[in-house]
Amino acid sequence: MTELVHYDVNGPLATITLDSPHNRNALSRQLVSGLFAGLEAAEADADVRVVLVRSSGRVFCSGADLSEATTEGMEEGARRIVALQRLIVTMSKPVVTEVLGAVRAGGIGVVAASDVAIVAEDATFALTEVKLGLAAAIISLTVHHRMSPRASALTTLGGEVFDGTAAAAYGLATKAVPADDLEAEVAAVCGSLATGAEQGLRESKAILNRDLIARIDAHGDEMAALSARLFASEEAREAMTAFLTRSKK
Repeated sequence: MTELVHYDVNGPLATITLDSPHNRNALSRQLVSGLFAGLEAAEADADVRVVLVRSSGRVFCSGADLSEATTEGMEEGARRIVALQRLIVTMSKPVVTEVLGAVRAGGIGVVAASDVAIVAEDATFALTEVKLGLAAAIISLTVHHRMSPRASALTTLGGEVFDGTAAAAYGLATKAVPADDLEAEVAAVCGSLATGAEQGLRESKAILNRDLIARIDAHGDEMAALSARLFASEEAREAMTAFLTRSKK
């Protein structure tokens, strides 16, 4: 089976690279399992201080794997994505996301769960669930925690594309920089974070994310159940099937 997630350690930095171009890094069972494996390996490595999540191409993540969702449902998938967000939030080490190009729907939950998100100014974001008869349910746990209420309403109800500059203004991204400067900026941020002491990083992150962890624990099961129900609805299944048909043309 082709490896969809690559894991590499260089000094105090562990890099997790999403590499599933055939479905634009969609959150398939295999990719999510690979992400879990990489994050857990970084958490267990005493020499790692910072974790970077990035993509091999311009698409960071296209969201849920609609092919799997239409054939197998989202009961288990929704729970796993909630658990993935919780793992990122509860890890003792800072998690940084680097977004060069496109990120959609469920992928935005990964960005929102991370502690620091550095994005290209012309990267594109969209909470597209509303267009398919769905709702940004499981990722609302992290996305709505990061974004202002007005920005959350605009992007969740509208489902329209917004760029990296807007993502930073909305609170979803930490900083937006020109695409040509992204790699250097991410390296500088990761290098700065890596100077933190293990105990200092662990306890500081726990304080910062206390309310977010409580939010996930209080509403995670409810949002996973809602997501599974919506994915199974006739309206959503018809919309997803039509979308997949258009994508194959």
